[in-house]
Amino acid sequence: MAKPLHHVDTPFEKATFGMGCYWGCDSLFGATKGVLRTLVGYAGGTTESPRTKHVGDHVEVIEIHFDPKQISYTDLLAIFWKNHEYRASARLKREYMSMIMYHSEEQRKMAEASKADQQVKEGDEIVVTEIVPESHLYPAADHNQKYRLQGHDFLSKGLELTPELLQTSHVAARLNGYLVGVGGLDQFEEEVEKLGLTPEQAQYVRNYLVQYEGGALSC
Repeated sequence: MAKPLHHVDTPFEKATFGMGCYWGCDSLFGATKGVLRTLVGYAGGTTESPRTKHVGDHVEVIEIHFDPKQISYTDLLAIFWKNHEYRASARLKREYMSMIMYHSEEQRKMAEASKADQQVKEGDEIVVTEIVPESHLYPAADHNQKYRLQGHDFLSKGLELTPELLQTSHVAARLNGYLVGVGGLDQFEEEVEKLGLTPEQAQYVRNYLVQYEGGALSC
């Protein structure tokens, strides 16, 4: 019987971004090549123990564990800028603001350089993205982790996703993106045998991937 690939031992680095609603970016990065795990939650504020309806001054963020041999931090920044709103004219609530939380001095320099480059491209539009040091991340409630995947009982129950696995599972992160069309069919076929899916589970994912590939992500 197939055994889902929940855990991988590959050395990793972290990236943390605020990109508006975290459901969309959880799917976006989850099925991005080189990403090992994702976790969504709240960070950057002072409120203790924020919750879905009481975020306080925190920002919705995604923490990404990635294999730097497969994808670089620069590549992740490019995805960041391409897939969310970061302009002053958008007047975003703090909860949904644009934020880069750096985990090292090198990441800070790269983030600031990328913001400067983006500002040049925007011209008169002001880029309001905040670049701040990493801070404690409060995980979002279980129902917000791998939100798209959890809408498919056939898979989520078949993978026996516990609250812990919703935050840490490799295969859950991958499927959370594939099910809404991220990554593409070719990439899925390259790694499907490693994910530990049954033939029925794999075909189920293919059907949705083909249906939604190339579509826009939304919350």
